[in-house]
Amino acid sequence: MFINIKELVEQAETFGSVCEVAILNEVETTGRTRAEIVSMMDINLMTMSNSIIKGREGRKSLSGLTGGDAKKLDVYLASGKSISGHATLSAVRNAIAVNEVNAQMGLICATPTAGSAGTLPGVLFEATEKLNLSHEQQLEFLFTAAAFGMAIANNSTISGAEGGCQAEVGSASAMAAAALTVVAGGSAQQAAHAISLTLQNFLGLICDPVAGLVEVPCVNRNALGASQAMVSADMALAGIESIFSADEVVAVMYQVGKSLPAAHRETAEGGLAQTPTGRAIMERLFGQNK
Repeated sequence: MFINIKELVEQAETFGSVCEVAILNEVETTGRTRAEIVSMMDINLMTMSNSIIKGREGRKSLSGLTGGDAKKLDVYLASGKSISGHATLSAVRNAIAVNEVNAQMGLICATPTAGSAGTLPGVLFEATEKLNLSHEQQLEFLFTAAAFGMAIANNSTISGAEGGCQAEVGSASAMAAAALTVVAGGSAQQAAHAISLTLQNFLGLICDPVAGLVEVPCVNRNALGASQAMVSADMALAGIESIFSADEVVAVMYQVGKSLPAAHRETAEGGLAQTPTGRAIMERLFGQNK
């Protein structure tokens, strides 16, 4: 039904919401009923919730590289000493929790990828608390994010191996910013501005997982993505508009991703993965030092 963000925004005006466009698109392309599609999204919602709960308990990855940071942020938030706003830092905590579960080989929902799985649920579940979202509104958040994510994928990439981390965490952050804007009362056009504002700040972000594992610096980049999504949504809701259309920025992200050298696209052959620390970790875990 739609190819790019411009078409999605236009159709949202026709059908009433981005969420409705997303559901109708799924009905048309999959042949499933509305009830089946909503039920499947409900499973995703439950999976996200469970991963945050488990991650906040303090999970250590199989490699030993990551784990326990979500629990540390829980303690820090409770201390009342945080400099960042409570809502933003809570979203960061949630994002880290999900990625720590992923690093432990636990069950997560890829949104849009496993490596960027913490950003969107991190924002969603803080928004649920902050805005007192109903179950239906939480599902609306997910369908809205999915529709915008599809438009991004149609015209760029969501693969770190193809376009760098800008394509993974950048896309996840943009999806979360757009969905948050909508459930907070913003328009589809404001959501598009939130996407543009978000992706502009991720352009050129490389994918350089240490030892080839989706842990360092991936977990903390999901935290960054969650915080950026919160800020972008606030900016859009305040009436700030991007000079560049969302589709223009998506196109640039694709061009930048294609120009990144292979060493900076999930190969662990560049960036932080090839620092002395990164190489030492590779040697310790796998007996290799590239």
